Amino acid sequence: METTVIIESRADFAQWAIERAQAIVAEQGGDLAIAARDMDEGRLGLTGNALGQAIVDALLEVFDGLAPTEE
Repeated sequence: METTVIIESRADFAQWAIERAQAIVAEQGGDLAIAARDMDEGRLGLTGNALGQAIVDALLEVFDGLAPTEE
């Protein structure tokens, strides 16, 4: 289920970005923690890159959804 968020200021965007990043880390952070625990450098690199890409994708998604405001 998608939720529409209205971003009217930089503060709104910053809050959204923090909350979204926290959700992504909660979803994908387990794989990163397991790779770190196992000291698996290859897997650590892959999972770290995947985590970073998920955050980038979320930020790009919101930028793509920004609508110009009428003045």
